[in-house]
Amino acid sequence: MRLSRYFPILDWGRHYTGSTLTSDLVAAIIVTIMLIPQSLAYAMLAGLPPVVGLYASILPLIAYALFGTSRTLAVGPVAVVSLMTAAAAGTVAAAGSADYIAAALILATLSGLILLVMGLMRLGFLANLLSHPVVSGFITASGIIIATSQLKHILGIEASGHAMPELLSGLWANIADINGPTLAIGVASLLFLFWVRKGLKPLLIRIGLAPRPADLLAKAGPVFAVVATIVAVILLGLEERGVSTVGVIPSGLPPIGAPLFDAELWLELAIPALLISIIGFVESVSIAQTLAAKRRQRIAPDQELVGLGAANIAAGFSGGYPVTGGFARSVVNFDAGAETPAAGAFTAVGIAVAALMLTPLLQTLPVATLAATIIVAVLSLVDLRTPLVTWRYSKADFAAMAITIAGTLLLGVETGVIAGVALSLALFLWRSSRPHAAVIGRVPNTEHFRNVERHTVIILPHVLMIRVDESLTYLNARWLEEYVLEQVADHPELKHLVLMCSAVNEIDASALESLEAINHRLADANVEFHLSEVKGPVMDRLQASHFLDTLTGDIFLSQNRAFAELAKRTGSADIRKPELDPYGPRGLI
Repeated sequence: MRLSRYFPILDWGRHYTGSTLTSDLVAAIIVTIMLIPQSLAYAMLAGLPPVVGLYASILPLIAYALFGTSRTLAVGPVAVVSLMTAAAAGTVAAAGSADYIAAALILATLSGLILLVMGLMRLGFLANLLSHPVVSGFITASGIIIATSQLKHILGIEASGHAMPELLSGLWANIADINGPTLAIGVASLLFLFWVRKGLKPLLIRIGLAPRPADLLAKAGPVFAVVATIVAVILLGLEERGVSTVGVIPSGLPPIGAPLFDAELWLELAIPALLISIIGFVESVSIAQTLAAKRRQRIAPDQELVGLGAANIAAGFSGGYPVTGGFARSVVNFDAGAETPAAGAFTAVGIAVAALMLTPLLQTLPVATLAATIIVAVLSLVDLRTPLVTWRYSKADFAAMAITIAGTLLLGVETGVIAGVALSLALFLWRSSRPHAAVIGRVPNTEHFRNVERHTVIILPHVLMIRVDESLTYLNARWLEEYVLEQVADHPELKHLVLMCSAVNEIDASALESLEAINHRLADANVEFHLSEVKGPVMDRLQASHFLDTLTGDIFLSQNRAFAELAKRTGSADIRKPELDPYGPRGLI
């Protein structure tokens, strides 16, 4: 087995050139400038000291560079995972306490171990348990909660909670205590950052800057806000007027050491760590695949699990908290020309330099500025259009999305995502237990077969042809029996029944028993039971059973062959007119 499969650096490292180094260094400088205020802000969102955000942006990036497969994914603290960390750690300790920090380290380590095990066992498919409506709904609701939770810092008041009712009641109870200077800094930062996202790039282009550097400068907008508000606090003496600042940030590299081992605490945090792992992986791999496709590259999802697992374990052993791939940073890294994961390692070096030398300059940074940075970043995650689109397309998927959004907003992030996953699985099981099936006939002058209720088709009076559009499993085995026998009861003249299996990819043991039962029931009614278009792997399974020995009819290679053969046996054919518009609201079947 090739080592490069588990150490992708051995693959891209062989082709590393001076030109690639230059591209990666330029991207790293730009991402470092962007990541410093983000890491401080997201650590604050997670209820941790700001320096923890810097720690989470050093060794995890190096670990991902060694094991990750995406050339441009920028790993580090992100808003949604920070919120989930705060919700999980807040159940075992008070925010900011030593026990709370220990819980964050445990969450990072547990998440890393879960991801690593999933990667080594090739369990990346488990992330599919989170359907797109659930993920979209969760991210939207999380964005709303995050933005609301930061309003207390914009207003300069106290409020707490991890769900909307608690947050809103806390804000309302303390609304009279708004701090004027804090509000001024917060609102000014918000307005500036919102303008930067849309207005700075066109302005820079108008004054002669090229589009690409103009775009990169616009994405570095939070740095300008940080510098400006630090200067304002110092010159105007705003700390004495009640403006909260981040305070003293310890200088130095991350502390290296194993997280606290308390078996009871680790068990208590296991489920939150699992949710953080899956949410983080889904978010990260989606970003990585999108960016890889733009350069016609590919990523290996199972190895991505290993890379993210290594990054989180590194965070747990270096004073950080759970990390994953960030959308905004990854896009900036991509646009800045990063060519390999080495750009992430160079970014880690830049953050380490900042932790060593720049932290004294940040101690007068207003908390309101960091809150504004978070609000502007997360509001881009809020997508209120998708629920409307989903409602029009699928009421069931909309229900899963709505439950996720409502559960997250009202009960918290863990409850919301669990409710969404549970409902998605329930809907999947319900759909699988009641697959679509249709009585079919041949479209005139073709070899195609379509639903008799939607198309003008040729049917044989003594032959019933049924198409089942789902694999046959224990979930729908009983339903299949009932459906076939109901159709037989409605066609007393029936002599042959053909089950078209073109959409059947599997027949499990329970479904096999149902097919045997159908065969016997039809035999008792003097009706021959036939199969058509059985796929090779399914046929292999049937040949390993006794079903074919007792089958009263034949197995036809194609549905058209079945039609032609049975037409010879039974004689005449009729034209059946459709009862529904084939292009109507239920779609073409």
